[in-house]
Amino acid sequence: MNDKRSNQDNKPQLDAGTNLGTISCTPTELDYRLEQDSASGYSLYNSLAVFAAHYRHAPLQAGAILLGIILAVTLLIGVKSTNENAVRSYSEATELLSQRASLLITPNTGEQYLDEQVYFRLRQAGISQALAVINGLVVDSEGRRWQLQGSDLFAAINLQQHSGTNQKTDSAINPHIPLAKLLGAKNILLMSQSLADKVAPDGLFYLQDPLNEQGSPISLEVVGLDDEFGLGNAIVADISLAQSLLNHSQKLSYIALFDEPSSLITQINQAQLLLQQATITEQDQGQALQELTRSFHLNLNAMSMLAFVVGLFIAYNGVRYSLMKRQKLLVQLLQLGVQKHMLLLALVVELSFLVFVGSVVGFILGLQLSLWLQPMVAMTLEQLYGARLMPGSWQWQWLVQAMALTLFAGLLACLPLYRQLTNQPLARMIAKSNQVSHLVKTHRMQFMIACIALIGCALAFPFAKQYQVSLGLMGIVIIAIPLLLPLTIYRISEWMANLFPTGLWHYMIAETKELIGPLSLAMMAMLLALTANISMNTLVGSFEITLKNWLESRLHADLYMRPASDKILEIQDLLSKQEKVSGIYTQWTIASTYQGMPIELVSRDLYSTKVTSSLKSQTDNLWSEFVAGKQILISEPIAIKYGLNIGDSFNIYPFNHASTHQLPTIGAIFFDYGNPKGQVVIDRSLWQQLQLPQQPKSIAASYQGDIGQLESLLLESKLISNAQMYNQAKIKQQAIAMFKQTFSITMVLNSLTLIVAAIGLFSACLMLIQARQAPLAKLYALGINKRELRLMTFVQMQLIVLLTCLVALPTGAVLGYLLINKVTLQAFGWSIAMLWDWPAYFRVVVIALTTSAIAIAIPLYWQTRKPLISSLQQEAL
Repeated sequence: MNDKRSNQDNKPQLDAGTNLGTISCTPTELDYRLEQDSASGYSLYNSLAVFAAHYRHAPLQAGAILLGIILAVTLLIGVKSTNENAVRSYSEATELLSQRASLLITPNTGEQYLDEQVYFRLRQAGISQALAVINGLVVDSEGRRWQLQGSDLFAAINLQQHSGTNQKTDSAINPHIPLAKLLGAKNILLMSQSLADKVAPDGLFYLQDPLNEQGSPISLEVVGLDDEFGLGNAIVADISLAQSLLNHSQKLSYIALFDEPSSLITQINQAQLLLQQATITEQDQGQALQELTRSFHLNLNAMSMLAFVVGLFIAYNGVRYSLMKRQKLLVQLLQLGVQKHMLLLALVVELSFLVFVGSVVGFILGLQLSLWLQPMVAMTLEQLYGARLMPGSWQWQWLVQAMALTLFAGLLACLPLYRQLTNQPLARMIAKSNQVSHLVKTHRMQFMIACIALIGCALAFPFAKQYQVSLGLMGIVIIAIPLLLPLTIYRISEWMANLFPTGLWHYMIAETKELIGPLSLAMMAMLLALTANISMNTLVGSFEITLKNWLESRLHADLYMRPASDKILEIQDLLSKQEKVSGIYTQWTIASTYQGMPIELVSRDLYSTKVTSSLKSQTDNLWSEFVAGKQILISEPIAIKYGLNIGDSFNIYPFNHASTHQLPTIGAIFFDYGNPKGQVVIDRSLWQQLQLPQQPKSIAASYQGDIGQLESLLLESKLISNAQMYNQAKIKQQAIAMFKQTFSITMVLNSLTLIVAAIGLFSACLMLIQARQAPLAKLYALGINKRELRLMTFVQMQLIVLLTCLVALPTGAVLGYLLINKVTLQAFGWSIAMLWDWPAYFRVVVIALTTSAIAIAIPLYWQTRKPLISSLQQEAL
């Protein structure tokens, strides 16, 4: 063996018979290298075998690591799957029960419906790839409004089968749709199975008769289709039935075309098939929806990453505890000749294996979580943006991405700890070194890093103009805040120890400093969850109050109506004859664009404009210039998104007519909430100058009496249906319901993050109490009974949790301020007055203390039931 080692310094020689640059070794040196490689592989194998045997005897340690990884990956994959499916739906969205349209033929500006003769002309011209559609609102027997879509179901199914893109759907739809009943003109509605089970469990759905809404409701048979067909909350009927239920005979909302766009447009224009009765537009492949919903999905991603970080804290805490318990075992392996780099490699392989197992389990659970979250997201997107999600799908790439991200984060966090353990001298590792001083030094360094990061973010925030940048800076703040916690609690407990006289209680407070190190990661995770919860409660509570106050000023009329365009003048005439009607207000609305994005161009009577516009800023001579058509009002989201200010010119696309026409300037910016499209308000004089449609789109009325009397009068006139009328109470109710739905998904993720942190605290307490058996046994040997030991340990840990909650209150307020005044303002364009919800904060603190009490009491009771003298015997060994 000595001869072999003496040859290891021999330099390799170039073999003349090989290519240049190929190195050869002497036989002796080659044998030695093979022996070394074999020994290294054997050491690695044996080290891994020893680790596996250790985990068989201490499964709690491996379980704690896996728990953190599983929880982190579960929430990450759950939200990622939901978001990816939503974005895919925008670009692949199809007509209901059909394929994706390439072109849409829509009514001219100012018109609500198409004449179905346009559709017949297209079919007669040989354009068979066309689908007629009508949309509208219907009211059920309980007064609830539902979106009804009617289309030629036979054409839709034929188009889908012709596309050949979804064989599963082709084979599954036909058996479920009762074609014979449709041919027999039976009254049948199609719904998703989940919606049908909710609203029509007996297979029947009752709608008000549009011709006699005060009479008996119409009974309709419901056929439930699998949720995979993506109907969402929509109700589908054959077009003839839908036209009857909507009371719009021979009318269409639009016509969908499915052939190649350029050739279709050429054919239609050459044959003059539209006769200036409609407009043809090309689909944007979902880009507009992606732009509108980008901030919503970014919010979900931010919450999932927060939960991911909390999960990694738990995993890292488990790794550190496992290494602490295996410290003697690692020393013994090094003493037996295992090289340090091989021991480090074994630890890395062990972590990689745990990451693989945890990621696979978390991936499976994440897909299940996505199935639970998707209906909530689908309802929010459908109500806010009119987007309908397609059936969910998943990809193996998500598992690889989650695994790679988890492994990278785990190695980044654990490698310094691994190197610290494997590079220390063996004598020092055996000795009982002072761990507290080392931890205090680490915590002091973390505190300095956090202060530098927070100061940097404070300097950068005033210059952040995009919500993506603000969200990134806020992410740094979220990471920095937990780094402040260990040293802060250490100094507070050090100060508190001086307040108690010598004795058991002084010892309890003084020993609390010893617990901060082992519990610091769990407390960091808890602080993150509490801070996020407090900040989101601040945002949601503030926005709810702001929205209610805004609705009070915005809704000045008692009844709002959107009848058919040919009925508006008759309704105005009817209202003007009613003595109790104190005011009639009109509104003109058309869709427009600004820099390629859709906006709403609105004009109202001057009184309504003044009363309903909650102005954020304005010029001194606003109303005189507004009436003259020289100034306009724009909503706050438009102003923030495009960087517009008072006095800037505003080009109203696509209605920039003559070059001699002076473009209006921005005279005021008004608050606007919950509207995904920006609004521009102009005076009637400018509306007429731009030659926009003169027919009002909606009207409103103030009524001195019971508003139900006016509604009944209008229904009896047959000029308007119940689905086309909204009173103040209903609008407020729907607005608040939509608001709660918008934030419900975020609050669910917030609650899940808190649950993850609570689980992490439970595992940390369990591991810590198990590790403290020997110190507790010493106190027991000194005469302190088990009841006092339990009380002392319980108070120690609850004190740390309470201090964490107290730190979370100001940090949560800081994050709430950033969410309201930076991220939400820049992402949605909503100025929100920040309000303090002290009862909500108190509830969060109580929940945290209750959760921690359970997390502490259960493992404490388990461990102290055992004979404590055995712990002293194990310590001696």
